[in-house]
Amino acid sequence: MPTGENVPHERCPRQPLATERLDAETVGEAVYDAIRQCAVTLRPDFRKAVEAAREEAAPESREAGVLDRILENARIGATDGVPICQDTGSVWVCLEVGESLAVPGNIFSRVNDAVARAYTDGRLRMSLVRDALFDRANTGDNTPAFCELKLVPGDSATLHVLLKGGGSDNASRVVMLPPGAGADSVRRVVLDCVREKAANACPPLVIGLGVGATFDKVAGLAKHALLREVGSSAASAEAAAFEEELLAEVNALGIGPAALGGAPTALAVHLETAPCHIAALPVAVNMGCCAMRSASVQLV
Repeated sequence: MPTGENVPHERCPRQPLATERLDAETVGEAVYDAIRQCAVTLRPDFRKAVEAAREEAAPESREAGVLDRILENARIGATDGVPICQDTGSVWVCLEVGESLAVPGNIFSRVNDAVARAYTDGRLRMSLVRDALFDRANTGDNTPAFCELKLVPGDSATLHVLLKGGGSDNASRVVMLPPGAGADSVRRVVLDCVREKAANACPPLVIGLGVGATFDKVAGLAKHALLREVGSSAASAEAAAFEEELLAEVNALGIGPAALGGAPTALAVHLETAPCHIAALPVAVNMGCCAMRSASVQLV
């Protein structure tokens, strides 16, 4: 069982395969291991950001007390192997595959079995229902997982696993702005979302922001943005400046850790952009809560 010294978000060393053909068994076992580790371990980059925020907080302030409890909760989770949040989330799996690799059509066929085993073995809460509208009965094993295959240049393969709680996803939104709305309108979308929803998303947050693509793809940009290491550089100087401005404005709202006031409300804003239709400006906000749980594992 992984402990606090393991690093769920840093890319793990390549695991040698018999061939450069990725198989479903390898993916399934990697998903199982990632879930068991993520559920009990606060993502290291996020933990460091919380520690830095704690250093900046006034010693006897309410913010300091909340941040101390987040860090203590993370310590207990890693030491005792218990979940760092009672909402152990839905499972999102993204497999980034180099275009030169051979990938069988059943590449995700072992994922649901891995999820069921990981949630049973880890005594994690089962949170999935059979049908969102017509059958709200619990599936009993936290399946299905939500899987995505993404082709990338090269010959490597990286598996991303994100455990996403309902509270943070419920605080997210997609907005289709008119094409001439510009950066100020995107900023207002983010600030309105944080003002209205952040308290229910368990701050301090990481805010994933997607701008561009299409209605169905922009939310994916925002979710992918959550995988980026807190403190890492944005794709461009322009994007970095926009992120810094937004983060300052979000924290100026004064919602604070656990929505009890003060700062920080968010530890990072991560932006991903894409091309879009001339008549559109899609925007998506996906909030990551104070229990950031993801792993990125290099398979090939």
